[in-house]
Formats: sequence, structure tokens, C-alpha cells
Amino acid sequence: MKKGFKIAGIMLLTAVLAIGLLFYIDRKQRKQLDNYPYEPDTPEPDPHDGTFVSQHGTMVFNGDGTSLVFDFDEELAGLTGLPSGEQAGTYVFLSGDLPPHGSMDIRYDVAHEWRISLDDISAVIDLGLASDDGSTAQVGIDVVTDRRIPLLFMKDGKFFSVIFEKE
Repeated sequence: MKKGFKIAGIMLLTAVLAIGLLFYIDRKQRKQLDNYPYEPDTPEPDPHDGTFVSQHGTMVFNGDGTSLVFDFDEELAGLTGLPSGEQAGTYVFLSGDLPPHGSMDIRYDVAHEWRISLDDISAVIDLGLASDDGSTAQVGIDVVTDRRIPLLFMKDGKFFSVIFEKE
């Protein structure tokens, strides 16, 4: 009889621990979704302001975090799918495709993508820094800064960046 109580006690203890572990895991997963997508525990940086230049054009930000005027040359326009020449539009930085929600608006210092929208057209552009040989690219945290916006493209199986830097 004592052996039966001992086995029953062990089974009860195992069941309680298993249920507790399941609740802990579920709570932890829900907590992670509250901070989804990831943002560092730092204040959000100020929006871009001023003129940013590259070898393929300029972008002028007024500091409101939503509007810009860009002037892309034909080559960059072809890569982005946006028109060349001076254009006024809006923008938002995106997380990249994060299941189950997809791309979400996010602060620029952790962004993987950038959407520029005009009245009748919108383009999502990857953000990142390509390696010198084009075989790899860095995306995500601290790629976009208050002084740098690197657009990332791939051509002929190689990555390359068009980097806009603040004047």
C-alpha cells in the first residue's frame, strides 16, 4: 500500500510540475508578443531631419517622421520602382516579415525595410549594408542611424548598398 501512495505521489508531483511548466512557457510567449517586434530598451531616436545624399540622389526630411522629398536618378528609380526626379512622398520604417503579423511599422534603428509612398505608388525597399564582395549583408539593429540610410539591393546574385548620408 505504501508503494502505491509513493507512485501516486510521484505521478501527482510530475503532473503539477508539467502543468506549471506549460503555464510558464505560455506566459513567456505571450510576454514576448507584447514586445513584438523587438525594440531595444532605449528611447526612440528622433526622426530624420535635413538632407541625405548618395551617388544616386538626395532625400530631404523635414523632421516630422512621415514626409520626405526625394530626387533619385534613373538607376536608383529603376531599382526601387519609384519615379526618378524630385518627388514628394511619405515614408515608414518596417520590421520585415515577422510571422504571424507580417511587416509592421517600427522605429528606424531596428528596421529591416522602408516603405516610400507617393499618391499613386508605393515601394518597399530593403535596408542593409552589403559586404565588400557582395556575398553577405547586415540588416536590422543599427543599420539605419540618424546620419545614414543604407538601401540594400541584389543584382546578379550579389548584394550592394546605396548609402544616403546626412550632409
